[in-house]
Amino acid sequence: MEGELPTIPSPLQLRELFEDIVEGRIVKRARHNLMWGKKDCTMEFLEVLKGKRYVQMLVRDVDVKPGERVPGFFVEGATAFFGWVFWEKFSQLRLRKLFGSVVRNAKGDWAIQIPEKRTTVVYVNSSLKSEMDIDNPSGF
Repeated sequence: MEGELPTIPSPLQLRELFEDIVEGRIVKRARHNLMWGKKDCTMEFLEVLKGKRYVQMLVRDVDVKPGERVPGFFVEGATAFFGWVFWEKFSQLRLRKLFGSVVRNAKGDWAIQIPEKRTTVVYVNSSLKSEMDIDNPSGF
């Protein structure tokens, strides 16, 4: 019937949907609302992250060198933001390590930026570390 909220999927369907988000299959990894109707599914999403070897870490503790990036999620309330932990290069002598979301703000910068000095938890999977062009991090 029109106007009705969709029924909450079964736990297996919800898990498969969240796996698609975490792995970037079918669904683009970006900003994801973890509410299904009035049900907050954040805990189910966190369980999928855990099952996919994403662990809670502070940005400063992520083992990543300049020219590398590690995928991660920042979860705030019932919203998950996908991004990367990497080193941003300002000059040959000035770098900073941060989590930057793939979602951008109006200026084109990372909408979510979590520098290594902040004690904000992100969920990362270091086994999925990859190389990146440190001179062109916007190429994510």
